[in-house]
Amino acid sequence: MINPNPQTHYAGPALRQEVETRTLSVLVDNEPGVLARVIGLFSGRGYNIDSLTVTETEHEKHLSRITIITRGTPAVIEQIKHQLERLVPVHRVRDLTAEGVSLERELALVKVVGKGEKRLEALRMAEIFRAQVVDTSIEHFVFEVTGKPGKIETFINLMTELGLVEVSRTGIAAIGRGAAAM
Repeated sequence: MINPNPQTHYAGPALRQEVETRTLSVLVDNEPGVLARVIGLFSGRGYNIDSLTVTETEHEKHLSRITIITRGTPAVIEQIKHQLERLVPVHRVRDLTAEGVSLERELALVKVVGKGEKRLEALRMAEIFRAQVVDTSIEHFVFEVTGKPGKIETFINLMTELGLVEVSRTGIAAIGRGAAAM
């Protein structure tokens, strides 16, 4: 019998799972090498990280929060979470996407060069997006814009038409809604 689905070794319909984007929040010890171990887990297994932010959040306990945006099928995401939980310096792994609504924000610095009408239009767009001017000259602006990742993408796309020359992004910071702590 010829396998109708060459993607799998088993005859019959393949079990198809959609690739999803997930936000993982990982509480770890703040010590040398922890971030390298977490990143090594992803790279060693061929998983991609779309966004990564990390900082110490509990100074007295020396704990850091790593926020990771990654993509995969539900099975791959579960595998990532279980592998993260097995790392020694990891205290807790939360899948903020699976838990429901989380708050996600990002900061971007956007440099735009232009004169005349394009300069005025860049200022108008910045006002609409509540972007702050943090540096300026006769020929350029640097805007600071914060918000959901989609808002940042839209702002960058609009500025591309108006003289965008450089972008620096922080990556996504996320936290679960409600009274529960990490």
